[in-house]
Amino acid sequence: MGLAQGAAGLAQPQQDPRRLKTSADVFFLSAGGEQRLCLLHAPAVPPRSRVLYVHPFAEEMNKSRRMAALACRALAEAGHAVLQMDLRGCGDSSADFGDASWSDWRADVRLGLECLDARLPDAVQAPLWLWGLRAGCLLAAADWGRPVNYLFWQPMTNGKLALQQFLRLKLAAEMAGGTNKGLMEQMKTELAAGRPVDVAGYRLGAPLALGLESAKLAPAGTPGRLEWLELSTREDAALTPVSEQTIKAWQDAGWAVRPQIVQGPGFWTTSEIELAPALIARTVEAMS
Repeated sequence: MGLAQGAAGLAQPQQDPRRLKTSADVFFLSAGGEQRLCLLHAPAVPPRSRVLYVHPFAEEMNKSRRMAALACRALAEAGHAVLQMDLRGCGDSSADFGDASWSDWRADVRLGLECLDARLPDAVQAPLWLWGLRAGCLLAAADWGRPVNYLFWQPMTNGKLALQQFLRLKLAAEMAGGTNKGLMEQMKTELAAGRPVDVAGYRLGAPLALGLESAKLAPAGTPGRLEWLELSTREDAALTPVSEQTIKAWQDAGWAVRPQIVQGPGFWTTSEIELAPALIARTVEAMS
């Protein structure tokens, strides 16, 4: 398993998040004989919306947990109810990472949506949001049989590319020893044959890898709102052609998409834990 989501809070976007304290309701959800760790950040007033956070893939989850916790508390202070859940094999939820599949994670997302209904019965008419980070956006983008809005943080648009980026971590580790020749194809062959591979301290099972590989950030379900937030340290940053093409597909499907670029570091991949306060502030603004 990875590490559990941390607990640190933020009350106002313009304040120093390291000095702010809020609390969350921590509990386990039953899932087919297993358990999923959850943190529910509920406002003191009737929620203006209900939000389910879908965390990113593998080590990016651990690098991002501080930012996610701060953003959850900022949204709660702004009147939104936010649920964090460790997916199967992640954090303090049941099973090992290598046992999880993409369909398991889809089932967990549905479980999270049902949890919001059950825990906030007086707010079932409040708008429902799925908030994804990186590959979490790929997992969130589906037809859930009900109207949902989306908040995407640095969305990955193609699961095949996401898988390749993850597998390259092993290539980088093996490069110094000169043993990485043909390693990428070898790993893909193993996964295609249904066998797991070990990458950067994670055992990646074929059901999860192949599910991720086939995922695309495509519109589905009843059109609603999509807040698309990307980070960059460059002042002249612009959306990539891939992002623009994907956004257009959502707009053509009837979604109201508002893309924005925010100043800040790529905290999900930095060697040290970093924060992007401007992203939190912009998120609260976008959700309002």
